[in-house]
Amino acid sequence: MDLQIWTLGVLISSILLIVTSIIKFKLHPFLALLLSSFYVGALMGMKPLDMITSIEDGIGGTLGFLAAVIGLGTILGKMMEISGAAERIGITLQQCRWLSPEVIMVLIGMICGITLFVEVGVVLLIPLAFSIAKKTKTSLLMLAIPLCTALMAVHCIVPPHPAALYVTKALGADIGSVILYGLILGVIASLVGGPLFLTIIKKEIPFKAVPEQFADLKVRNEDELPSLATTLFTVLLPIFLMLIKTTAELNMDKDTSVYAVLEFIGNPITAMFIAAFVAYYMLGLRREMKMTDLLSKTEDCFSSIANILLIIGAGGAFNGILKASGLSDNLANILSHLDLHPILLAWLVAIILHAAVGSATVAMMGATGIVSPMLGLYPNISPEIMTLAIGSGAIGCTIVTDSLFWLVKQYCGATMTEIFKYYTTATFIASLVALMGIFLLSNFI
Repeated sequence: MDLQIWTLGVLISSILLIVTSIIKFKLHPFLALLLSSFYVGALMGMKPLDMITSIEDGIGGTLGFLAAVIGLGTILGKMMEISGAAERIGITLQQCRWLSPEVIMVLIGMICGITLFVEVGVVLLIPLAFSIAKKTKTSLLMLAIPLCTALMAVHCIVPPHPAALYVTKALGADIGSVILYGLILGVIASLVGGPLFLTIIKKEIPFKAVPEQFADLKVRNEDELPSLATTLFTVLLPIFLMLIKTTAELNMDKDTSVYAVLEFIGNPITAMFIAAFVAYYMLGLRREMKMTDLLSKTEDCFSSIANILLIIGAGGAFNGILKASGLSDNLANILSHLDLHPILLAWLVAIILHAAVGSATVAMMGATGIVSPMLGLYPNISPEIMTLAIGSGAIGCTIVTDSLFWLVKQYCGATMTEIFKYYTTATFIASLVALMGIFLLSNFI
């Protein structure tokens, strides 16, 4: 009993240390996670050199795989931005008269969000919301909230997004299955949390015009944009390659050379590497851009990923300490005796951490360290289900601790109360819907 109390005390206080360091003392999450790693190691009686080794192994083991994927994904996202590929998707969807503007924004967010970090996606795609709002005389809230809810959903539950990919790898889940189920859950959750929720309360939503400071943000003309076929091929190529790998694993003899080739090209690093060069050609060179310009754009986009790499590396260090110190194993034993379903527990841990820390990425990595030891205790629950449960929890509770909350508020010209009432609620509903979908899905996989 004393060990259980000590384990819970160390875990809870370490999370409080992360939250306090980030929110009150304004430490960068990288420093806060490292500080908490040393704190846990010391309280769990680890030797100093063992702590350092565990931190090094945690950072190396995490970034050794993710650094390349994040870098390649950033190139793909940058090519989407400079070519206008995202705008092509938006313009095409606007021509589908049978789709409402709100549903169009969800689909834009889900498709384009595959290759974009969530904050980058908001900045890049919000001019489309401005354009549609002006044409349809619709409140900007009715368009921006579905867009941002979809971007958050795809960010949390669809690899190759860094946090989703990290959880997938850490829990030993099949990446193709997570992508497929994540896309399905993400679309459904975003449609319910965005358009359906807002339609139900439509009479309460105030009209918000495009804020004056953003009035000059414009969508490019169609003749400046790549074709829809080129855009979709480039965006979906890495997803397609990874899904081929999963299909091969399920249906092919693993001793054949064809299987070896498919396994190679479907690896996330290989798939993103191929997609990056395809994007260079299809969205760049083919449209008369020079290689010197593409080099400059590549260098510019790399500077933006240092922050996410540091956070993910420190998250890996924290998880490494949890395992090496024995805290994870002790915690798994404690949690196994709780009268709480493991799927619900994974969801709760992620959503609470997101609300506390303000970063879906940090929340998912922290939740992984807490939840992963439980997998062996519940052999009837697949790692894919637990991966999706953590991601779905991170979708919810976008509040003042999250920079995305302020980004949406600024672009919509809304008050804090309005963003809480509409956007925070929308992400929470989407998170709940995803959770219900995961419970349903767990009966089949």
